[in-house]
Amino acid sequence: MRKNKKYGKEATKRQDFENMKYSMKRQFAFIFITLITGTLLLCLILNSTLLGTYYINKKQNALVSAYYSINAASSAGDITSEEYDIELKKICDKYNIQVLVVDGESEAVKYSMNDPKIVLKQLLDNIFLGVDEDRLLLSTDNYKMQVIQDYKTQTEYIEMWGMLDNGYLFMLRSALEGIRESVSISNHFLAYVGLIAVLVSVFLVIWVSNRVAKPILELANISERMKHLDFEAKYTGKDKTEIAILGNNINEMSEALEKTISELRTANNELLKDIERKDKVDEMRREFLSNVSHELKTPIALIQGYAEGLKEGINDDEESREFYCDVIMDEASRMNALVKNLLTLNQLEAGNDIVNMERFDVAALVKNYIASADILIRQKEISVRMEEHDPIYVWGDEFRVEEVFMNYFTNAINYARNEKIIDIKMVRTDGKVRISVFNTGSPIPQESLTHLWEKFYKVDQARTREYGGSGIGLSIVKAVMESMNQQYGVINYDNGVEFWFELDMA
Repeated sequence: MRKNKKYGKEATKRQDFENMKYSMKRQFAFIFITLITGTLLLCLILNSTLLGTYYINKKQNALVSAYYSINAASSAGDITSEEYDIELKKICDKYNIQVLVVDGESEAVKYSMNDPKIVLKQLLDNIFLGVDEDRLLLSTDNYKMQVIQDYKTQTEYIEMWGMLDNGYLFMLRSALEGIRESVSISNHFLAYVGLIAVLVSVFLVIWVSNRVAKPILELANISERMKHLDFEAKYTGKDKTEIAILGNNINEMSEALEKTISELRTANNELLKDIERKDKVDEMRREFLSNVSHELKTPIALIQGYAEGLKEGINDDEESREFYCDVIMDEASRMNALVKNLLTLNQLEAGNDIVNMERFDVAALVKNYIASADILIRQKEISVRMEEHDPIYVWGDEFRVEEVFMNYFTNAINYARNEKIIDIKMVRTDGKVRISVFNTGSPIPQESLTHLWEKFYKVDQARTREYGGSGIGLSIVKAVMESMNQQYGVINYDNGVEFWFELDMA
């Protein structure tokens, strides 16, 4: 047994691990974190491979724009004006451009930013020595654009040189180290920002996935309880999302299933009763007539005898007449109770009384009945013991189950002796609950145990007649329990007797 329990726990742990492995919350977090990380990595790759090219293209456009500006100013004779100098300086500072304009005939510097000697030498080298075609980026009739490396500083530049419309030579150049440095700084900054973004995203994704997964897990728990026919669980979410709509639909489905199962159980009980009904009807009628005639014989004879005595005036005193009347009334009351119980029993055994299978709290039923019998309990000076129970939901006919418990409890009160203790228990095992009523007193004789459930059988005739019993109560218990296809019985103890019955748990 211990080994089986151990294997059962290990199987449960494996199942929990599998559930965690395929958890929607984990998948949701994994997908979003992967997307965020992948996006950042893609940005870093694109930044590293394409940003330099993009910067060079932008630098080329800036050089061309500066060329057209210088050409227009040179043709108009404004190249040495203060206003144009400020405008051109803004362009050069913005794009880190060096400018040199030289008279082609006299080689006099007409305009320069920074040291003109180095730039002039490079310009003359380009004119007289030519350019490396592999490094040439752009070539037109007026200018050429190339990438060169300074032989002293080993710094790479992008250069644009040629001739203006007025015959001046010009040269524009900008260092590429700034571009590469910008790309490096951009990549480092993106990496730092990306790392922070990933960390923040992890917490946000976990928080969001918990928010999303919580109602789904609640729905999963509700469906698990519904699988075991527990319809008390309801979705309680207040949002208006699709999950809330699903939760409300599950609530409605739960109610519909509970109602349907109740109807099916009722119909099933009726079907089982119909199968046995036909064979028992004739036998029950004969037995009923025989028992009624036997049980009514004594009270009828007593009523007839005392009535004749009154008529003939056997006793003339008031006290005797009152005694005779009390006997007649008492026997008539016994006959009335007997007839009512017989009619109830006959309906149950004949199957004419429909058993309404419904879901109810049997713990509350027992507690309420004991409270209603409090006066009788105190009159008999009996101590009733029962533990407090949470609601215990069962399937059965609530009215008939109360009748069964009433018969057991009434018998316990009437037969309680010695310590006068009644002990009520409710024990749950294997999908059923057993309700038992124990009373201290003398055990039932062994030969009487098999006859207790027969109609009109009385273990102690004198005591039964003393409290007005008819011998039908336990027969009614038998008929009710068999109509619901449930077990019942009695157990003898040294210090008393216990009657019990079982019901299916809901």
